Amino acid sequence: MQYVITPASRDIVPYATWRGGFTGQELDDLQSVAQNANQSAKVGNGQAGEVNPNVRRADINWVNNSQEFHWLFDRLGSISAELNADYFGFNLTGFGEALQFTNYLDANQGTYGWHQDFGGKHISRKLSLVLQLTCPSEYEGGNLEILTSGEPITMPKERGLV
Repeated sequence: MQYVITPASRDIVPYATWRGGFTGQELDDLQSVAQNANQSAKVGNGQAGEVNPNVRRADINWVNNSQEFHWLFDRLGSISAELNADYFGFNLTGFGEALQFTNYLDANQGTYGWHQDFGGKHISRKLSLVLQLTCPSEYEGGNLEILTSGEPITMPKERGLV
């Protein structure tokens, strides 16, 4: 007689958060990278997309897993692995692309409209991470909203929150 083990089922949440992953100095250093962004943000297909100010107005920098930023990839890798194990259960193999640092400036009414993080032709995004670098008391607006079904979920604004 064959015995069948039924896989465990659980509700999949649309997001999870992580607090305390970075020191104030680390956040300051990373915020400096974002503030020095010098590329116009593109829409669609990662770095190969096109600039479309009707959808997105921001400046960006792409950061690779270089010696200077290896610690950041390690930290975000550990955080995402734990969040994935606790909440999502995806088969993850690593970062599919460089990290994007984004600076939304008041001077150009920085924004990013509704979109989905799918990646490009050669990138398969299963999880997206957002690390809040700026203290919410230093800006207005800038809500990160997640829409899965029904009403959008507004994420908490907290410096250092992943």
